[in-house]
Amino acid sequence: MKFLFLGTSAGRPTKTRNVSGLVVEFENDNGWYLFDCGEATQHQILKTTYSLNKLKSIFITHLHGDHCYGLFGLITTKMMEKSSSPLKIYAPRGLKEMIESCVDIRFEHLGYEIEFIEIFGGFEEEFDKFSIKVLPLIHSIESYAYFIKQKDKFNLNKELLQKDGLAPSNYYKDLKEGKEVIVNGVIYKPEKYLIKKEGKKVIIAGDNAEPDILVKYLNNLDLLIHEATYTQEVFDNLEIKYLHTTAKNLGEVAKRYNVKNLIATHISPRYEGYEILEEIKKFYNGNVFVANDFDMFLLKDYLIYL
Repeated sequence: MKFLFLGTSAGRPTKTRNVSGLVVEFENDNGWYLFDCGEATQHQILKTTYSLNKLKSIFITHLHGDHCYGLFGLITTKMMEKSSSPLKIYAPRGLKEMIESCVDIRFEHLGYEIEFIEIFGGFEEEFDKFSIKVLPLIHSIESYAYFIKQKDKFNLNKELLQKDGLAPSNYYKDLKEGKEVIVNGVIYKPEKYLIKKEGKKVIIAGDNAEPDILVKYLNNLDLLIHEATYTQEVFDNLEIKYLHTTAKNLGEVAKRYNVKNLIATHISPRYEGYEILEEIKKFYNGNVFVANDFDMFLLKDYLIYL
């Protein structure tokens, strides 16, 4: 699983950070997925190798502008590029009406099919390479996290098969597909010879005041991508307490639940980013990064910065 950050700023863009947008790509998939689409996301995409024609679905965490205002231009640009591939957009209620107020989304106008799927806490859907479950968060408006579970993979124990008398052949393919085979009167059951490699579990969270709300899904999570808008000191001195997470809070929660890898994003424009990282590391000694725009990560057995 690969992750490319298109925008990592909170609220408004800066000279070095755009607002929220994240590309997710799965191994051996024929397309890619976009999580949040803040203003100028399509400009960021232009600086990458990703094509709108290969964009399969967009997942919006909530309807604040820094997470969805880029949709107007992206939808229209896909039309102008004569892209005919269908597009699904998963989002909280109200997004379709917001888009319709600015863009004619009829097939006759766009030249491609666009489908809006309204999400809610507990919403689930299966895809070719993964599944998602929508988890509610705590924010000033309806906001969600996406719990992503990669499909499990199965490899054959070829040494055991050969030891049991079955030489490499087309039967291996049948067993890998979960089919029982009989050769020379000997029954070979797939459950004996399949080695399961469990798919990775990832949470991509929208704006959220309390990462603890995700407790049911955090234990030994492979990767948590979560906002860390403020340091604790700045947050404590704010006259108005906005419903966002501090670096301290995020670090404490990641440590408490043994999160294996952590990426902080949605950084207040007042910071360079190192301040957030330093504070998280005071409370969490796992593998942690503060994302910058165009940072790319690969999650296999562990998280690698590319």
